[in-house]
Amino acid sequence: MEDNLEKIKKLRKKTNMSIIECKDALQESGGDLEKAFSILKTRGFEENLKRKERETKEGIVDAYVHQNKKIGALVRVSCESDFVAKNKEFQKLAHEIAMQIAAMEPSSIEDLLEQMYIRDPKMKIIDLVNEAINKFGENIKIEDFQRIEI
Repeated sequence: MEDNLEKIKKLRKKTNMSIIECKDALQESGGDLEKAFSILKTRGFEENLKRKERETKEGIVDAYVHQNKKIGALVRVSCESDFVAKNKEFQKLAHEIAMQIAAMEPSSIEDLLEQMYIRDPKMKIIDLVNEAINKFGENIKIEDFQRIEI
């Protein structure tokens, strides 16, 4: 039992899926942590596809200015509810995306989504957004951005 609780905690931390979903995936995989992760990843992807059709009327604008004061970025990230828009973790996501834009100079939103995340090269920005979608249960989109450099 103790071993399963630790596995559920690990899955939840890695995927941001609910405890029930992690428990079900672990049972379905026969206790195999990697198989359970794969199951959750597939389920999360399927759920995200459904969510991506939902309208995003709320969100925030965030800015990042590099310490040398010569590069800055603005980003508009949208979500479905003001409850999520006011959440500190959602705001942190927007700030991380703004920092990515300042550092990596993407040419478009599509280019940005495919870039490797500067804080974790194992992830792309699309993975970061998908994790947030899983965590909040809402559609989240990068709507627009602007990078300025002197």
